[in-house]
Amino acid sequence: MTSTSGLIPGDDLGRGAPGREALGRGPNRGGEFSQEDDEAPAAGWGAAISVMKVLGRTREAVRGPHAMLKMNHENGGFDCPGCAWPDDRNNLHLDICENGIKHVTWEMTRKKVGREFFAAHTVNELSGWTDFALEDQGRLTEPMVYDAASDKYRPISWEDAFELVGATLRGLDSPHQAAFYTSGRLSNEATFLYQLWAREFGTNNVPDCSNMCHEASGRAMTAALGTGKGTCDIDDWEKADLLIVMAVNAASNAPRMLTALADAHRRGAQIVHVNPMVEAASRRTIVPHEFLAMAAFHATATGTMDVQPRIGGDLALLRGVAKAVLERAETDPAVIDELFIQRYTANFEAYRKAVENASWEELAHQSGVSEKTIRDLADRYLAADRTIIAWCLGVTQQEHGCDTVREILNLLMLRGNLGREGAGPTPIRGHSNVQGNRTCGIDHRPTEDWLARLDAACGIRSPREHGLDTVASIRGMLEGSVRVFVSMGGNFALAAPDTEATFAALRNTDLTVQVSTKLNRSHLVHGRAALILPCLGRTERDVQRGGEQGVTVEDSMSMVHISYGMRKPPSAALMSECAILAGMARATLPDSATPWEYYVEDYDRIRDTMANALVGFEDFNRRVRLPLGFRIRQPARERVFLTASGRAEFHPAPIPDVLPQPGKLMLSTMRSHDQWNTTIYSDDDRYRGVKNLRTLLFMNRADMAERGIDEFDLIDITSFARDGGTRSVYGYRAVAYNIPPGCVSGYMPELNVLCALGDYSTQSDQPLMKHQIVEVVKQ
Repeated sequence: MTSTSGLIPGDDLGRGAPGREALGRGPNRGGEFSQEDDEAPAAGWGAAISVMKVLGRTREAVRGPHAMLKMNHENGGFDCPGCAWPDDRNNLHLDICENGIKHVTWEMTRKKVGREFFAAHTVNELSGWTDFALEDQGRLTEPMVYDAASDKYRPISWEDAFELVGATLRGLDSPHQAAFYTSGRLSNEATFLYQLWAREFGTNNVPDCSNMCHEASGRAMTAALGTGKGTCDIDDWEKADLLIVMAVNAASNAPRMLTALADAHRRGAQIVHVNPMVEAASRRTIVPHEFLAMAAFHATATGTMDVQPRIGGDLALLRGVAKAVLERAETDPAVIDELFIQRYTANFEAYRKAVENASWEELAHQSGVSEKTIRDLADRYLAADRTIIAWCLGVTQQEHGCDTVREILNLLMLRGNLGREGAGPTPIRGHSNVQGNRTCGIDHRPTEDWLARLDAACGIRSPREHGLDTVASIRGMLEGSVRVFVSMGGNFALAAPDTEATFAALRNTDLTVQVSTKLNRSHLVHGRAALILPCLGRTERDVQRGGEQGVTVEDSMSMVHISYGMRKPPSAALMSECAILAGMARATLPDSATPWEYYVEDYDRIRDTMANALVGFEDFNRRVRLPLGFRIRQPARERVFLTASGRAEFHPAPIPDVLPQPGKLMLSTMRSHDQWNTTIYSDDDRYRGVKNLRTLLFMNRADMAERGIDEFDLIDITSFARDGGTRSVYGYRAVAYNIPPGCVSGYMPELNVLCALGDYSTQSDQPLMKHQIVEVVKQ
């Protein structure tokens, strides 16, 4: 299978879209492009100026700043719909970041997309628009249904829309012919209703964005510790002596982490960034809410060491640190926590043997990091009494992502850095409630204990067979075994791998349902029947029969808190996610004993049921209204390990060979700075010095010279799938960058087209977005 372009392709991907029209391109498309090394501090005045531009462009000079004062704040505030970093425990009024403000003001736009817009444009025409242009039209205002005869969306009543969903689902031969996807920003209450609808209907086909992001983290931690979540909270970050931050540019992916990094540096902690690219977050920052620092242009360091492994080399790097620790233990046994290992762990001797058998030559070769640098990192680990290791998708979106996360846990266990203050593992979640989605039931592989509690609390009989994840759902749509696809938020068509296959899959369904706030590509790549159902944003007041409602979210460190919208919705026709889900569920299950309408009248009623169904949510309504909410109990944090052995499990995984064949390179995709998931704010990437360019590939200068490529030369990129197929993009620009030899990087979603549907991890089933073998040639 060969894809002709990673740009918005011609008839193979788009619907007659121009072959050179780029996916996701921003408003400054078409001007001069450039790239310069940018050593400016992360955040600071660069972020402030960027925010002012956004407020000016969206004409939100009053409402925008007002929202900033309410975001991530108690006493009537709302939770930022962006990242999942924990809120400030000191209740600071400006616990915000550049990306969060962009996200909120993007949602608060005064522009509207109603029936007049859809009457003026066919789907075929809109398919030729850039993704920026689609989202920039504004907020969706009323439910729409696709009309094949005119190739346009037309208005439909909520009642008729719900009946279309219900009738189509009731007409399926099996409940397993439907898939229910969520993007990660759905509230806990809506999540609970969503999975309840799917399971009462009769399927565990509840794929989510975590299948593409942190599935490896959850599976690895569950196997090792008996929990799929990290054990640290934000207080631990304030007490750690060493922070190892792996495979993430926090300045873009979790900008509020910069405050924690700056605070750590001030108190003398070591901060090691492990990333193939030296990113902005590893240098310096000016935290915007520190007004004196802003006024004086005073930056604080956010890192004390950079380590640049090759793509895929993290496991070998960590094994090398463990080897240095165990070598030191031969003369100083106290450097490992033998009491912790003996009392709380299993399989240590097998792990010790695996470490001893790994040669320094192999570890340095596979990691791409010298033995000296690995030993330097080990010395810092040995000098720290309390260590936290955090990681993101650069670790998980690889073939051996689970083994790498297990190695992180191995290293922490060696010195007892589990279950005590200032120490432990921290997976850095992306979307605001992706962890809460999994907690509240979006899991295609639920346990029997979880289902039994749900059934007892809700009076249903859930299916027991495992459902489909994201990749399997796409394959099912392609094959025709999945005929209905429901998506709560997100832009699935662009977020998923293998763009050509994903587009074809969605178009092969009987019905696609997109619950959204703004127009995006997924509305144009649809089934034979299609619905667009517009919902309230998190910034907007949700008023039901029982009064104004709040919704809850769980951050990446297991804190659950309540969020209240503050502004008037842009259209009276909008419904809340909970109300939309209840309407679709009732239409699907007309004889259901589940009190769908009763739940929507007052979300406290949903939370009362959740308190009975979910471990850790007892007394939910009272506890979530406490200052800062509550933290879900984490047994592993208390050194209670719910594994088969009752202990934390060491895992002696083999060191994989991650070097590409001669002439090939290893590709990792990423977001630009001026981007949030598939939403593109501009074609700039301030933290990498890029202006007005997204169709690029960051390359090592030696790799460029070997191929006769000069700066900004036009290049073609071809990926090589496991099944022998190739996928290519054409007309990209080569950009020299500080990245290890043999490694290249570029932006998603444009380069998702290169990741074949069959290229997923055999350990986690995650698409290999950061582990693609490619060939690069000059045009």
